[in-house]
This record gives sequence, C-alpha cells and structure tokens, in this order.
Amino acid sequence: MREWKPISLEGVQSYSLKKRASKVKREDFAQPWKPGGDFRQWLSSLPGILAGSDFRAVVARIVRAHRSGKTIILAMGAHPIKVGLNPLIIDLMERGIIQGLAMNGAGIIHDTELAMAGHTSEDVAAHLGEGKFGMAGEPAKFLNEAMVEGASRGIGLGRAVGERIARAKWPFKSQSLMARAFELGIPLTVHVAIGTDTIHFHPDVDGSAIGKTSHLDFRLFASLVSKLEGGVFINLGSAVILPEVFLKALSLARNLGYRVKKFTTLNMDFIRHYRPMTNVVQRPTIEGGKGYFLIGHHEIMFPLLAAAVIEGLEKKS
Repeated sequence: MREWKPISLEGVQSYSLKKRASKVKREDFAQPWKPGGDFRQWLSSLPGILAGSDFRAVVARIVRAHRSGKTIILAMGAHPIKVGLNPLIIDLMERGIIQGLAMNGAGIIHDTELAMAGHTSEDVAAHLGEGKFGMAGEPAKFLNEAMVEGASRGIGLGRAVGERIARAKWPFKSQSLMARAFELGIPLTVHVAIGTDTIHFHPDVDGSAIGKTSHLDFRLFASLVSKLEGGVFINLGSAVILPEVFLKALSLARNLGYRVKKFTTLNMDFIRHYRPMTNVVQRPTIEGGKGYFLIGHHEIMFPLLAAAVIEGLEKKS
C-alpha cells in the first residue's frame, strides 16, 4: 500500500495584502448612531455592503424614476395589507410615486373587510375544523356581486371593486387601496387563481365573471408593464401569482414590439423564494437594467423604503 505524506508548503508563492483587491473596505463600514439624529443620518450610517448598499441603490433608482416621469408599479400579495401597510401605500399613490398597483385575489378580500368593518384576517386554525373558515357572508356577497357587475359593464376586477367601495357608505373605506386607487385614477389590477380565495365557494360566485374581469385586468397590467422602460417594478410579498403574471405580461409587451429592456426590479419578502428570484429579479433584467432582492419583514422593510424614497425626493436633484 502506498504511504501518503502531507504536502510540502515549501515553494508557496504569496503576495502583498496592500496590492490585493478586496470587496470589503473600511470606508464602507456602518457608522455608530448618535442620539437625536434624523432619518437621513440613519440612512447614511448604513454600511455600504450587501443589503446596505442595495437598499440605498434601490431608493436612488426609485427617486430617479419618479423625477424622470417613469412608471413605478407595486405588485403585492395580501400579507402587506394584513400587516397594516395600507396607509403607506395610499400615501405613495397620493404623492404620485406609485402609478400602478397589482394584487392577488386574497388582497381584495382583506382590503374589502378593512373598508367594511375596520378589521380583517381570521384565525384559520380555530375555524377550519368546523368548516367555518372563509364563511363570512358580507364580503363574499359584495365582492362576487361587484365582479358580476364589472363583467356586465366590461370593466376590470380592480376597478369594479374599487368603484363599489368608493360608493359604499362604510366608515373605514378611506383605508381601502382599491377605493383610493379608483378615486385617484390609478390602475389597480387583480389577478385571480380560481379556488385560491374563500369567496370562490359562496353561492353568489360566478366563475365566468371572475375570469372575464381578471383577464381584462391582466391586459391592463400588461399595458402598464409595456411602459416600464426606465421605471421600477416592485414585488412585495407575492411568492407565486404576481411573479408569474409579471413574467407573462413582460413577454407579451415585448412580443408586441414595446421596448422594455432597461428598468429596475425589486423583490421584497421575509424569505428568499425561487420564483420571485427568477421571474422578478433575474430573468427580466438579463438584457438590461438591474434586479434587487431585499429580505425582511414587510412591516419593517417597506416603511423604511417608503420613508427613504420620500426623503430622497425632498432633496434637491
């Protein structure tokens, strides 16, 4: 049997650390916080490394896009609504920063419940055993009737629901993303997967109305995406539906001859999912632009982003 000996270290060639290129530099380090500082000081104190650098880069790109009159779209799951972000999103719409909003089918349920009753998000585990999960009657009846009305009028799902909430005499409708988007004339599109939402098993449901209004919203969303050159697309907390819809809308826009090559994409979620990483961050920006992924809880990260963008817009260009 051959006897193996440790390799000899004689003859190893080294070089000077001073001449080596390094990815981490002292000037990029975080700065200690000084009591009494303001938000801009906090932002500038972040390390210029990894997510600290990406966060400031994303803010700069959103500010630049808005100042240049470019399209900024927010796509979202229902979770941002459930963690109390409606007032922040409405503020960004009112400031003209968000020019298009897209959500999944669950989003319209939570948004409607908030406008109707001032609360949302039931305890699924407590109600599922008795078959009571998702059985709240008022929001299901309202939403299904809105979709039927929207289909008969030839309007999209988002507008059909938003217009109806805006007309309703509800005490909390000022908190509704759909109603405010309708009032501001901002396109809000809803992208439904049949069977994923509780309102799909109520007596008033009409599958053809869901399909007609949601497909019209897909076409409207594709129109927004077709104007995304130089703009920003943000996916907030949708792990499957909106990343898939975005990729198809982008392909459709390019197929029709629209130039959508150089733009910024941002995915925000509290874990790293495969589909948003590929369909939002990577694939759409292969031919130009830049994709970013910021990980963290929505209720912390999105308020930070919104505040940083607003502060950035206050600075002189």
